[in-house]
Amino acid sequence: MKRRVVVLDAGTGNVRSAVRALERAGADVRLTAEAEAVMDADGLVVPGVGAFGTVMDKLRAVGADRLIERRLAGGLPVLGICVGLQVLFESSRERGHHEGLGQWPGTVERLDAPVVPHMGWSRVEAAEGSRLFAGVEGERFYFVHSYGVLSDPSERLDGRGDPPLVTWARHGTRFVAAVEDGPLSATQFHPEKSSDAGARLLGNWLSTLPTTHRRHQHDRHP
Repeated sequence: MKRRVVVLDAGTGNVRSAVRALERAGADVRLTAEAEAVMDADGLVVPGVGAFGTVMDKLRAVGADRLIERRLAGGLPVLGICVGLQVLFESSRERGHHEGLGQWPGTVERLDAPVVPHMGWSRVEAAEGSRLFAGVEGERFYFVHSYGVLSDPSERLDGRGDPPLVTWARHGTRFVAAVEDGPLSATQFHPEKSSDAGARLLGNWLSTLPTTHRRHQHDRHP
């Protein structure tokens, strides 16, 4: 059975490549920000390109911040890509101070490297036990970014639950390349632009999605 995936359409960048990559990986994909579709999907992909503050403004404008929180509260999978990873952290220092969604501790900072932006293919240090990187642990992925998370988000703010699995990459200094945390996963790189390795990673994510959930009772009866 094909997994039903919504790619969030919040005007946060060119998302057509993500739609096509997920379709090639075997998903039934819809591009929308409509609340019922977002909540009813087996998986939600949150892309983001550009400045952190602008992406957050666009997410809030379509109510996506609340929809993401509702999905996660119900244990429904979400995958963030590029700035879609960054906004899941507490805050960013890109062009001022901006609040994020606060799902993970940490601040998005400018990369400490001789050349910025980091643009091109880099190898990752996959977390032990990673499901996202199964079979592609030693591969290179495609990055385009000037900012990232340099601190380790595996130390939870509330100290409860299992710590997330953190995958790292290096450009000048080490930064967070991906996080896996129950229903919430995210990558700093673009899997849809990462050739066969990215296709395998998206397939791995799709394989983790449940296909049996239905809308919550309060979604059926307003």
